Amino acid sequence: METYNKLVRDKIPEILDKKGIIYEKRIASKKEYKIALIKKLEEETQEFQEEGSPEELADVLEVVKALLKLPDYKNVEKIRIQKEKERGSFNKKIILKGSKYK
Repeated sequence: METYNKLVRDKIPEILDKKGIIYEKRIASKKEYKIALIKKLEEETQEFQEEGSPEELADVLEVVKALLKLPDYKNVEKIRIQKEKERGSFNKKIILKGSKYK
């Protein structure tokens, strides 16, 4: 039997209930939620790297959206725009080869 202890989407308990699957549920603290979201981002990113599917990318985006709602990340869009102005984006598809720069 597979066991788990991880953050899940809001409707997963309902889905498990309909299937008759027994589980324990609790609500994460603010600190635990942030840690769980970061761990979930790593999990979803790994799955996207392996599969490259639109579904997996959608999962990555869902986790990022949740992270952006946290106070720690309220300025991320402002930072992203500033970095884009200073360093550009990835639209030109440039690949560099050479020594690592700092």
